[in-house]
Amino acid sequence: MRFISWNVNGLRSCIAKGFMDFASSSDADIIAIQEVKASEGAVDISIPGYDHQYFSFADKKGYSGTAVFSRLEPLSVSYGLPDDEYSHEGRVITLEFEGFWFLTVYVPNSQSELKRIGFRLGFDDSLRAYITNLRKTKGVIATGDFNVAKEPIDLKNPKQNEGHAGYSEEERQSFRKLLDTGMIDSFRYFYPDLAGAYSWWSYMFHAREKNAGWRIDYFLVSEEIKDRMKDAGILSSVMGSDHAPVYLDLS
Repeated sequence: MRFISWNVNGLRSCIAKGFMDFASSSDADIIAIQEVKASEGAVDISIPGYDHQYFSFADKKGYSGTAVFSRLEPLSVSYGLPDDEYSHEGRVITLEFEGFWFLTVYVPNSQSELKRIGFRLGFDDSLRAYITNLRKTKGVIATGDFNVAKEPIDLKNPKQNEGHAGYSEEERQSFRKLLDTGMIDSFRYFYPDLAGAYSWWSYMFHAREKNAGWRIDYFLVSEEIKDRMKDAGILSSVMGSDHAPVYLDLS
């Protein structure tokens, strides 16, 4: 089985840049996307073979949002988190399958000068508790843009970005708390020492051409199903967004 996740930074924009061709040729069983930036009814999309599609829109028009396109029919689908405070921006969709829970997640950005870090850390706490509860019944795959580079190896310029959004100590500690519950960073599981592997690049200063990026998009897999992991990676050559798609292969 192959799963793909992609922060498309505006689905309509990404469609104009080749999203449909990519999705149709990806051979993925599930495609999860983040930062849809659309309101209900504003996107009309049908990907051949993906008969099950689910959108979660933010209350604020043209902001945030997630979606899942699946060849597999889920047992159940739910939206948001148990804490209502974190369920108005379309940031989480949960699909239940026989062998695992599958989540697409778009973690809030702490923004410049960390002005939204309180909301972001609260979201992290709520998400961690939610995943921990789901794991009482079966394993969990949580994917998406977690808006944090975990270690210095995960961004090009760690010293210059120390304390900035996405690389503050508070955010890294919060992300480590999730991993410490038994969630595995699948990419580092397979490639623990691979440097220069990034999933997001600023549109400024030719960052992508210079590969001055960050790895902030993840597939996290719970310990219960880690033995089913076959590979994980980043499709860095795929264009259409400031993020690259990431993938997980599971037996």
